[in-house]
Amino acid sequence: MKKKVFSGVQPSGIPTIGNYVGAMKHFVKLQDEYDCTYCIVNQHAITVPQDPKELKARTRELAALYLALGIDPDKSNIFVQSHVPAHAQAAWIVQCNTYIGELERMTQYKDKAAKQESVSAGLLTYPPLMVADIILYNTDFVPVGDDQKQHLELTRNFVQRFNNKYAKEKDLLVMPEPMIPEEGSRIMSLQEPTAKMSKSDTNVKGFISLLDEPKVILKKIKSAKTDSSGVIEYDKENKPGISNLLTIFSAFTDKSIKELEAEFAGSGYGYFKEQLAEAVIAVLEPIQTRYKELLESDELDRVLADGAQRASEIANKTLHKMESAIGLA
Repeated sequence: MKKKVFSGVQPSGIPTIGNYVGAMKHFVKLQDEYDCTYCIVNQHAITVPQDPKELKARTRELAALYLALGIDPDKSNIFVQSHVPAHAQAAWIVQCNTYIGELERMTQYKDKAAKQESVSAGLLTYPPLMVADIILYNTDFVPVGDDQKQHLELTRNFVQRFNNKYAKEKDLLVMPEPMIPEEGSRIMSLQEPTAKMSKSDTNVKGFISLLDEPKVILKKIKSAKTDSSGVIEYDKENKPGISNLLTIFSAFTDKSIKELEAEFAGSGYGYFKEQLAEAVIAVLEPIQTRYKELLESDELDRVLADGAQRASEIANKTLHKMESAIGLA
């Protein structure tokens, strides 16, 4: 039996090529080896103010993008969090077995709270919802980045606490393990190559969105910051700009950086950037075409409805076990 993987992503805007290279590209590969569950966690998004129409649209758009990237509904299950009521129901049980001190220590809570005048209670208590997301699907592995390790630790603490308190013969809940992504390429800003590429960058020239048009991609890559040497070589400390572009080129062609250095020796930055743009466009154009097809068809809604039904069957069984254990059922 395949081990189970769970990943939840907030619909907070169109991902960048940095998100694609660092995580999403690997999600497609995972589904061949694991039983994968991919959830659009739209309930997490409302911990901060949202425009209702935008949130609904972004949720659907992110699901379409996942499918366009290669998530196969026959191999993986993809659904929207709010379509499966068990998430919110299990979150209450988790919340009642989690301590205030644990939540107040969360780095993301402290960071976000510092930027807001009025902080919602949900911003403090959404980690239990994240715990519920994971445990409902008997998750063995959770792909995590540095910013999520704390949340997974909270999940593991809860599972241990709940099992110790309520499991009579064997463990009620599966203990999830972190899945550290294979050494993924870290894509930096095109304009500030010492900072990570971010879709929230105020300088739109700094990032490439997965839905940027080819002419926009070419323009952004041509304007990417480099040095004045004109020598195409990887030297992250002294030449962060061209090193970042080499990293992107490698990620989009599966050629090693050494191969690319040899291929473009003596070429100059102008030609190199044009070829890089072509390589990125060659990968993104088919994705964008499929994305548009999905948004304009009923297929996406059918996939999400089927996904929610399949997810509910699994989640409800786990929820019932939890409710029975604590005397609610």
